Amino acid sequence: MRTRYRLLILALIAVLAWLLPYGLSSYTIHVANVILIFSVLAVGLGLCMGIGGQVNLAQVAFFGVGAYATAILTTKAGLGFWLGAVLAVLATMVVGLIVGTPALRVQSHYLGIVTLGLALAFTNWVTNAQIAGGAEGISGIAVPTIPGIDLTSEYLYYYLELVVFAVMLVFGLFIVRTGLGRRMRATRDDALAAGALGADVPVLRMTAFLLASIYGGVAGVLYAGLIQYVSPESFSISTMFLLLAMVIIGGRQSLVGCVAGAIGLSVVREVLSDHPTIAQLAYGGVVVLVVVFAPSGLAGLPMRWQAALARRRGHTVSAARMRPFTPYEGEASAGSSTTILRVDGISKEFRGLRALDDVSLSVTAGEIRGVVGPNGSGKTTLFNVVSGLYRPSRGRIEFRGRDMTARAPYRLARAGLARTFQNLRLFGDLTVRENVMVALDRTGTLSSWRYVIRPLSVWRRDRTRRAEADAILERYGLTEFAELQPRALPYGIQRRVEIARAVAAGPALLLLDEPAAGLNGEEVRQLSEIVRSIRDSGITVVIIEHNMGLVMSLCEQITVLAGGRIIAEGTPAEVVATPAVIEAYLGDSMNDDMPPIPEVTR
Repeated sequence: MRTRYRLLILALIAVLAWLLPYGLSSYTIHVANVILIFSVLAVGLGLCMGIGGQVNLAQVAFFGVGAYATAILTTKAGLGFWLGAVLAVLATMVVGLIVGTPALRVQSHYLGIVTLGLALAFTNWVTNAQIAGGAEGISGIAVPTIPGIDLTSEYLYYYLELVVFAVMLVFGLFIVRTGLGRRMRATRDDALAAGALGADVPVLRMTAFLLASIYGGVAGVLYAGLIQYVSPESFSISTMFLLLAMVIIGGRQSLVGCVAGAIGLSVVREVLSDHPTIAQLAYGGVVVLVVVFAPSGLAGLPMRWQAALARRRGHTVSAARMRPFTPYEGEASAGSSTTILRVDGISKEFRGLRALDDVSLSVTAGEIRGVVGPNGSGKTTLFNVVSGLYRPSRGRIEFRGRDMTARAPYRLARAGLARTFQNLRLFGDLTVRENVMVALDRTGTLSSWRYVIRPLSVWRRDRTRRAEADAILERYGLTEFAELQPRALPYGIQRRVEIARAVAAGPALLLLDEPAAGLNGEEVRQLSEIVRSIRDSGITVVIIEHNMGLVMSLCEQITVLAGGRIIAEGTPAEVVATPAVIEAYLGDSMNDDMPPIPEVTR
């Protein structure tokens, strides 16, 4: 019913948009054409900032490159409009890749400053470059031609823009709701966790700018064809901040919200056109109010109202309970005697502080290895080095027989290594199902050309991943939480979601960093069953844990760290009897407080 309702609303909006020119004056239809152009720009900025999480203040430069390239190619090079338009969009894509390069090294407001500087550089160039017409701009730009349609009429040009806008919006929504968009949103929410799940974060950041440049280039082409004149004033910083206000007010994480913001603010701008000072103050005031009181913009208000209504009615997930975990079927451990992970002489220093000092260990395929030690002993640092988050100062790491020292996290993830984190790193703005689908997705970002050439295959593959994710959620007793965001769930359920997500990546080796932290007794018991079942399914497990009862009952081999060094290694019984362990970790009361060591079975 909800889908039918949305389709009905969409059909109604489409009909109204198609009938809009009837009865409008020539000035009003011109305003409508400009609004459509800004809507395309806003969708591109929303993809880069809201979906990709990249601060982009150079969108107006992409807009200008598309318009100026069209003008130069049609007036000075003598090319036809459509050929010039294609070349202009390609030129904008090249500029987008150049502008996106700083995103590989800087983020947050630093990236905003860099992109703003590039936008200013573009404005300065077109103002002074002879080929761009200087401050006077370029006039006499050719109008696009379609047989039988006179596009010099702005009424007919409106339909060209409407079709282009609809295609660009649908394509943007298609990206957001499929694998590429999920990986971009995951990178936006937590780049470290996304990389640990196999997302090629640098390429995704560049892709965000590339998409923004495409939308900016298309908008520039439409603008050049509509106005038939370009000048530096049309691509000033004030235009950039107006566009930014549209996206923030509408809701940068919703493409439909970006369009709503573009339409609404454009209308307000026309109403206040005779009072520019008041208009600027109004834009700034509304942006501040939205950032403070509605960070998700207009698009986020319905969800906030629904959440408030649910709280008023007493509906809450704080008392939610998981269903029991469905164990995996055991697999024959044909390669159980092989070494899956070898750490050889690893050291890690942080500005003179040695967190790891010549650590060496081997993990056999098919075992559950425990890593214990007091706080500050280097356990998590070891995991971070093994999983590629830290580059070791010295030493070598072999995974599945290959040298993986200092490899990028996403390369290790694709090689078969997955991990959880000491502090939960779930993607808060994605649903539980989408969190799992990110882990299931092994598609390289460089193959995103399929979105243009083979969209149906992308859609079918996404439906397959959805079914696989639902099967995983069913196994882990998380089905009823599939459509919820993880941050709305109790802590114990979030922990299980993170483990399910890590296993969904299909690893050969799973690193669990203090998975029992914050869990109650029953949840710890269930965790023990889950870890054993994961191992029985053919996945080797290495676990960091302070719950010694869990470690002693679960692990076949235990490695003890203290001060960044390994002080003991062996079976639970051997480790407990080691004097160095008693002194450094368990304490003199160990024998009184320690639970009986059960026999560890495979």
